[in-house]
Amino acid sequence: MSKDRAVTAAAGESPSEHPRTHRGVWLFARDILLILLAALVLSFLIKTFFVRSFYIPSPSMVNTLQINDRVIVSLLTPTLVPLRRGDIVVFEDPGGWNPEDELPQPSDSPVTDVLAFLGLAAPDDNSHLIKRVIGLPGDRVACCTATGHLTVNGTPIEEPYITLNLGATAADPQPFRVTVPKNDLWVMGDNRDASADSAYHFDKQDATPYVPLRDVTGKAVVISWPIGRWTVLSNYPDTFLKVKPPSSK
Repeated sequence: MSKDRAVTAAAGESPSEHPRTHRGVWLFARDILLILLAALVLSFLIKTFFVRSFYIPSPSMVNTLQINDRVIVSLLTPTLVPLRRGDIVVFEDPGGWNPEDELPQPSDSPVTDVLAFLGLAAPDDNSHLIKRVIGLPGDRVACCTATGHLTVNGTPIEEPYITLNLGATAADPQPFRVTVPKNDLWVMGDNRDASADSAYHFDKQDATPYVPLRDVTGKAVVISWPIGRWTVLSNYPDTFLKVKPPSSK
């Protein structure tokens, strides 16, 4: 036995212990990387096909949603799950709806941009808005009755979710009477006096008051942030329970 080998043996070490140790560290690191990669791929798939996170940059949905709230949006609606009156939907700007003073500021953080791409953070996106569905295709929506209520297909509706300016008696400051075209929606913000919604664009020449169904990204289902405001978002089915189908007179 050589002197060097004798010293190693005297120390109680196996000649092959170091290579095994290095191989074990490499296998552990490889497993961690594979787990992280799988998590990122899964997150990307979920964000692409199931849910996304969005944040609220404006007061148009107060008090239901506050500025800087984060919401989780189901992408299954309306592709697989039909829309209902009262649903809160996120949709692409149909053209001229997004005022400059409501646009979110672009992120200057590459980390935030990557997380948003993977669906782990709300994206800085100025092409989407969020409102409540009031009229489905074919619905006749009007404002307002003598008591200040909206009507849908001739039925007055009580709207417990809306916010009005002090002293306001009508459900919206803009009178209108419309029949929602096929494949379109009539949407309104809960904060009726501070929402550039369908009613706001009713008599505007540079924008349509309707939202095409193809522009709907999904249905907001949960306030996810801040934690103290976590709640499931309601579509208030009782509000629209007595509304007749649009074909009814």
